[in-house]
Amino acid sequence: MQTEAVIDQDAGWHFDNTYSRLPSVFFSPATPSPVRAPKIAVFNQKLAQDLGLDHEALPPERAAAIFAGQEIVPGSEPIAQAYAGHQFGGFTMLGDGRAILLGEHRAPDGRLVDIQLKGAGQTRYSRRGDGRAALGPMLREYIISEAMAALGIPTTRSLAVVTTGEPVYRETQLRGAILTRVAASHVRVGTFEFVSARGDQPNLRVLADYTIQRHYPELASVEQPYVELLRAVIDRQASLIAKWQRVGFVHGVMNTDNMAISGETIDYGPCAFMNAYDPNTVFSSIDRDGRYAYGNQPSIAQWNLARFAESLLPLIDEDEQNAIKIAVEMLEAYPARFEQYWLAGMRKKLGLSREQADDADLVRGLLDWMAKSRADFTNTFRDLSSLRMPVGDRYQDPAFQAWHATWQQRLGVEDRQRASDMMRAANPVVIPRNHRVEEALAAAEKREDFTVLHRLLDALSSPYEDGPEKADYIDPPGDECGYRTFCGT
Repeated sequence: MQTEAVIDQDAGWHFDNTYSRLPSVFFSPATPSPVRAPKIAVFNQKLAQDLGLDHEALPPERAAAIFAGQEIVPGSEPIAQAYAGHQFGGFTMLGDGRAILLGEHRAPDGRLVDIQLKGAGQTRYSRRGDGRAALGPMLREYIISEAMAALGIPTTRSLAVVTTGEPVYRETQLRGAILTRVAASHVRVGTFEFVSARGDQPNLRVLADYTIQRHYPELASVEQPYVELLRAVIDRQASLIAKWQRVGFVHGVMNTDNMAISGETIDYGPCAFMNAYDPNTVFSSIDRDGRYAYGNQPSIAQWNLARFAESLLPLIDEDEQNAIKIAVEMLEAYPARFEQYWLAGMRKKLGLSREQADDADLVRGLLDWMAKSRADFTNTFRDLSSLRMPVGDRYQDPAFQAWHATWQQRLGVEDRQRASDMMRAANPVVIPRNHRVEEALAAAEKREDFTVLHRLLDALSSPYEDGPEKADYIDPPGDECGYRTFCGT
């Protein structure tokens, strides 16, 4: 990959623009729109340090201008990326309608990461949209993406949110904001679909080669790199979705344009964490049929991967029928791969380091009881981490006690201290409880009070550790019936 990096000595930016050196069909030049009065609302100092950035050395006004796109850092070449996507099953040609990629930053450890402004104004792909974003959804992405990172789940990150000093109009007038998102890249299944739909095989190869070079360099010299690319992406997605399921995360809008080829979680729109265990859990206001319900996420990932495989067919084999055969064989291996990742994670949640044939039945027995009793997903597993009988009326249920006795017998072949330590490392004390997230957003939006948000972020930064500061974030809401999330566009 050719390097033409430019360094901004003031703040530590080390920009490259590998994506904008691809053929122009993949993007369009873009310019962030002017905003009235940019002001930093929240800044991720730890992430900035990891990226080798020192924006605290800058005057606050200049730092805000950079994160609002009002000052373009030297070396940045802002673009909007083109892509397509199956949205709730229907194919659409899309593109960055309110996001602008500033370029790629080279971190001190050698990583190349995308720096993107979300809500920075209209682009060629905005269609009838205003290209803007409201403060609430941008803060939601900040909270959830940073919580996911702390939970150890591959994810895009949030570097900053700035308020723009201008209103955004949705159902009501809202405060405008811009999020700075950091990602391994923004290459999506939908990016491949975009090129495939154009019938542009030369540029399909260009995109595949770029993706291999950037995310899977070990595949560059193998005999069938595009076959192995498909295999590698399937594997990463199987691993990622298993991690989602392990913590009760509901993405809410698993369209193909929201599946990153890197294997990171991307696009925190109508996402939320499940409280009471129910595979049919849906929070998104636009998912009326439950297509993207918690329990459907593994199979939807396979569906999305099938769309990726379809786009790669011309590169897999010149003989279309043979290419289809190869792709189908790989896709059919996905459920077993997911099951391996999922069961490995669930064994850790129950303190099982030794594999036994009936482990999956043991896990599903607990989940069945949780579904019937409406037990809290996060707290049930944490309550079990002491290895003793949990305290509480719910646990007096004979069905639970029978399961608990079976589990205790299974633990007989384990080192109990090791099992407890494993469970405490796999079962979080806190997650972004929906009512606590809403409290933080309301305080910021209505009162410009960010202290509630910062306390929540502090609690979520070490989710597996006990402490008195976590007390207010452990309990689920008394009643969450009808709770809905919104995508913010």
